[in-house]
Amino acid sequence: MGSGGAQAEARRHAVIFLGAPGVGKGTQAKEVARALQVPHLSTGDMFRDHVGRGTGLGQKAKPVMQSGELVPDEIVLGMVEERIARPDCERGFIFDGFPRTLAQAEALDRILAARSFGKSTVVLHVVVAEEQLLRRLTGRRSCKLCGEIYNVFDRPPKQEGRCDKDGGELVLRDDDREEVIRARKAAYERQTRPLVAYYQNKGALVELDGVGAPEAIARKVLEILGAGGA
Repeated sequence: MGSGGAQAEARRHAVIFLGAPGVGKGTQAKEVARALQVPHLSTGDMFRDHVGRGTGLGQKAKPVMQSGELVPDEIVLGMVEERIARPDCERGFIFDGFPRTLAQAEALDRILAARSFGKSTVVLHVVVAEEQLLRRLTGRRSCKLCGEIYNVFDRPPKQEGRCDKDGGELVLRDDDREEVIRARKAAYERQTRPLVAYYQNKGALVELDGVGAPEAIARKVLEILGAGGA
């Protein structure tokens, strides 16, 4: 019962992954979410889903995503607030790539406080060297069917160009193209890096080395959350 209680306590955390494009936030957030059995919340995944289905929201988001700029707050925050109000988020959830600006962080603080997650927010700042980031981004491919992420250099699929899980075609996302990567990095430095200082001042920030196997990094996160035995 002791370990189960620790795991239940960890599940009450709102976990936020911060870091430059390519640090592996998505992969690591999915590993931790899977281990804790809580939702993995990526606004990027949500928007790509809408773009793929051609919804009104997707039509608004598509040109913004392709330019490497950030989707307007009024769209993002409404979507996030609705998502974490769903029953599956009651025990906790993992954010990856959100918030991206100080305004979003302040609005998210209010949303989390209203749902009793304010004091249990943990922010993980994933750090990876510049040359490793470029390698990850230029080699990244994602499955058109399930969204699983691979890297042709460091985590290639068993069959070239095909997903190991469902055989789906692996593609280079529009927002991973070189010209868009430059815009995304500039946007990160301008708008998102200040969040590191913001959360540090709140005492919620933990530095995390992003180099290594996703499973090993996930174990470090579980230890931070008090669920190392999960």
